[in-house]
Amino acid sequence: MTTLAPALPLLRIGPHTVQPPVVLAPMAGITNAPFRTLCREFSGNKGLFVSEMITTRALVERNEKTMQLIHFDASETPRSIQLYGVDPVTVGKAVRMIVDEDLADHIDLNFGCPVPKVTRKGGGSALPFKRPLLRAILREAVAEAGDLPVTIKMRKGIDDDHITYLDAGRIAVEEGVTAVALHGRTTAQHYGGTADWDAIARLKEHVPEIPVLGNGDIWSADDALRMMRETGCDGVVVGRGCLGRPWLFGDLVSAFEGTGTRQAPALRQVADVMLRHATLLGEWIGDESRGVIDFRKHVAWYLKGFAVGSDMRRKLAVTSSLEELGGQLQELDLDQPWPEGADGPRGRTSGNNRVALPDGWLKDPYDCAGVSADAELDTSGG
Repeated sequence: MTTLAPALPLLRIGPHTVQPPVVLAPMAGITNAPFRTLCREFSGNKGLFVSEMITTRALVERNEKTMQLIHFDASETPRSIQLYGVDPVTVGKAVRMIVDEDLADHIDLNFGCPVPKVTRKGGGSALPFKRPLLRAILREAVAEAGDLPVTIKMRKGIDDDHITYLDAGRIAVEEGVTAVALHGRTTAQHYGGTADWDAIARLKEHVPEIPVLGNGDIWSADDALRMMRETGCDGVVVGRGCLGRPWLFGDLVSAFEGTGTRQAPALRQVADVMLRHATLLGEWIGDESRGVIDFRKHVAWYLKGFAVGSDMRRKLAVTSSLEELGGQLQELDLDQPWPEGADGPRGRTSGNNRVALPDGWLKDPYDCAGVSADAELDTSGG
């Protein structure tokens, strides 16, 4: 049974009120405009929905793919962009471009990505270990952002021996960051094990001046309410829990507004959402076949827990047209109810991975030599 939410204070991100205090986590290759559209529809356009990762170098150079990724539907408000960068000058240029060209209403900076191609450049969740570099990036971003709020998303640290989140939170406050989000795992954990919600509570106590958002292991609306009760955080950031379940945002709105209603769609309704998702991707890309191909990675997430044979799963995973996808979905037993146990962990669950870092990265947290614009990634998204 869903627990009803107590009265909660409003979450403010600069001039923007986020109520209920729910944020779609930026996920590379996932939180593009079509997926954000689905999530917003289910939420009644309540919450904050962040773009997938945009690299600052690619934005400044006006990379074609990147320019598509920063496109927002006219109904999206506020428009929220997540930026990744390791060079303060390049980050500053990207933020100034966003401001000058009115590309977004809110900027989030990525200091949480654990992917090797990012951390081996000193970016993502590796970067906060270099305190002066973190401070320089935040100072440049906030200065160039003007009235646009700047937030950050980070992890606890690189591993249990190199914890950074308390220092990073204090630096964020000192440099004028509007809010911080903490994923309660280290880089080494990737997505394995259990998120440390106690760390979220400690960060909230450490930086009471600004909102703290919690992230990690929110698989249901009840999880979100429980995180806020147990940690005192000001809002939640939902990532893997909504993979193949954009209607989770409807559940979250209901839970925070105290209605207690919950969506448990039968396979027929899930199939309808799948076809709409693929259709939106094709319209966004401008090519139906490419849209369906891009949708393939979502198939297993949508079908988790349903009785769908391995042969049919393989067929669905190689579709290349809406007609083919729709026809195969109609072959399923669409009267199946929402399966028990389908609300648990989704997406990647690997952990205990060796962290890819630049040579000598951990020798000195204050030595930032060797980090320059050359370390910037030149592509955005997944």
